[in-house]
Amino acid sequence: MTNNTLYLVQSSFNTTPAMLKKLKQLYAENDAVVLMGEAVLHQNAEFIQNLDHVYVLETEAENLAQSDLANIQVISYAQFADVVLNFKRSIRLQ
Repeated sequence: MTNNTLYLVQSSFNTTPAMLKKLKQLYAENDAVVLMGEAVLHQNAEFIQNLDHVYVLETEAENLAQSDLANIQVISYAQFADVVLNFKRSIRLQ
């Protein structure tokens, strides 16, 4: 388990840019981000493209072109559970 933070970005399409702005202020090296729901549609945001640990659930990645997932790791629900268990703290941005 790490002391870093896992950010779960699960916001509507319209509010995701504001959540990404907030995330940019909070994010520290070695934190991780899971894009969920309509927030997945903002995977091409410049800030997201520069992060090392970005995840999308495979059921939500089906709606995206594979070329859009260059720096994003597609994970199953079981892998998502493993990711969550690796962090002491998680913050949901919606």
